[in-house]
Amino acid sequence: MKNADLMARDLAHIWHPCTQMKDHENLPLVPVRSARGVWLEDFDGNRYIDGISSWWVNLFGHANPYITKQLSEQAATLEHVLLAGFTHEPAVRLAERLCDVTPGSLNRVFFADNGSSAVEVALKMSYHAHLNQGENRPLFLSLTNSYHGETIGALSVGDVGLYKETYKPILIRSIQTPVPEDRSTEAAERAAVALETILKVQSREISAMIVEPLVQCAGSMHMYHPRYLTLAKRLCETYGVHFIADEIAVGFGRTGTMFACEQADIVPDFICLSKGLTGGYMPLAAVVTTDEIYSRFYCDYLEYKAFLHSHSYTGNPLGCSCANAVLDIFESENVIEKNREKIEWMKALLAPFESLPNVKEVRQQGMIAAVELQGYAPETRVNLKIFEYCLKRGVFIRPLGPVLYFMPPYVITKDEMTKMVETAYDAVKSL
Repeated sequence: MKNADLMARDLAHIWHPCTQMKDHENLPLVPVRSARGVWLEDFDGNRYIDGISSWWVNLFGHANPYITKQLSEQAATLEHVLLAGFTHEPAVRLAERLCDVTPGSLNRVFFADNGSSAVEVALKMSYHAHLNQGENRPLFLSLTNSYHGETIGALSVGDVGLYKETYKPILIRSIQTPVPEDRSTEAAERAAVALETILKVQSREISAMIVEPLVQCAGSMHMYHPRYLTLAKRLCETYGVHFIADEIAVGFGRTGTMFACEQADIVPDFICLSKGLTGGYMPLAAVVTTDEIYSRFYCDYLEYKAFLHSHSYTGNPLGCSCANAVLDIFESENVIEKNREKIEWMKALLAPFESLPNVKEVRQQGMIAAVELQGYAPETRVNLKIFEYCLKRGVFIRPLGPVLYFMPPYVITKDEMTKMVETAYDAVKSL
């Protein structure tokens, strides 16, 4: 089979996500035949470094031998059973371990199947928990420029117009408070003042505040100081508003610590996890919360008090086995410590971008790096130009408008990282 054959069959039937399909009249799809480590290979034998971990999910490389083995063994034993009235060891073990590894005393786990669903669970759970105490709080609070997913509830609390504008008439009610404009502590403190202004007036209407800790990934990789998280959590406690940490993209070591919240020394009321949770193998998500939230739903059966949220594959054994394998690797290979060296490699490789006249800013948070360009109107589609330049040279990156970013698997070598970043540098220099 050749690339062209599969492309033609694909375009006859598949509607791709986050894609203007008309682009593929000129922009070829990349049919991937196999993958190993950081490398993707197409049907014509071309190889590409996966510089964005296939939308930020792949932590330990494609076809990781250990995760593959654990998945295979689980599939031969128990592929699925409903989690209502039944349980299984992979889900129990994973829940125990998530409660151990997440910050503070988060002791209850509710499983979902993707990041948007996890956000939906946390929003519903927060609203319902208040309602079970006799409080109707119909509003949610989020940061400007935020992104939390694309289902109706998750989209409602986001603030990226590209995704949200079309659907405004059908979204649930939310309000936004300013995100810190840069990574300084001064910006964090100014944003906290703005947050308190809102809470003073509307806190009794607000169920929860939801944030992406430290990095707003789909929001052009905007980054801010941990000080803001510390202040925001303190304000939410003062005004009786739940605090939801959306660590779907930034969790599991991406920011330099296991969870970004750790850098602010806070414990959220809810933490949403997905993406890297299974190392890129299976769809799985989890919402980890407190005994106090759990207790608000615990009673003799009353239909209106029960948390009646489910999906057919909740706590799927295959996904749980992959997630347990991921946690095994974190435990056995000292991943966070090893990544510190790679964070320094990336920092050094990014330095030449700062001298280019079309670069506005270079920023990095752990294993996430971004280069923001300047001087390009949206209609120039500068992101596609960079994408095509790099793809022809064996590097797959997918810029967010004028922001190109790197979020590679943790198994990337120094030579592979050098090729990835230097190819992107050449692309920007060639514009």
